[in-house]
Amino acid sequence: MEAHLENWVQEILARPAAAADGEQLSWLQRLQTGGARVREIVGKVWPYVVAGIGLGAAIHGYVPEDFMASFMGRDAWWAVPAAVLLGVPMYSNAAGIIPIVEALIGKGAAIGTVLAFMMAVIALSAPEMIILRQALRPKLIATFAGVVASGILLVGYVFNWVL
Repeated sequence: MEAHLENWVQEILARPAAAADGEQLSWLQRLQTGGARVREIVGKVWPYVVAGIGLGAAIHGYVPEDFMASFMGRDAWWAVPAAVLLGVPMYSNAAGIIPIVEALIGKGAAIGTVLAFMMAVIALSAPEMIILRQALRPKLIATFAGVVASGILLVGYVFNWVL
């Protein structure tokens, strides 16, 4: 599948390992660089965490339990694929989706359906595919999405069947 990587990625992979810059950083420089990266990541993640908490609180407080159980319950065969399709246009990181997952489970949604939704939001979201497009060609993205979606559907159905 390496042939389906963008040219610039293939060029990086073709470089010999010895050609990489062997720059040595002091401990202070490493700590400063690490601290800067942590601030950058936290700065990018916190809005999604707050949005996830808000959406989870709204689901928990205002959505009737019967509605969630009927839409995302284990009895509806179409619940797992619908949850995956619902998750694709959304975007969140793992920390931001946890409050939503907790609220959905609290309202009676089946665990497998909620897991499928959570995994689709994180792994199959449209923004994620746009990011992957920078390094992967469309055929490889389609292969990735197909394999991941199949795995998500399988996990959703197995968890609904077992639990």
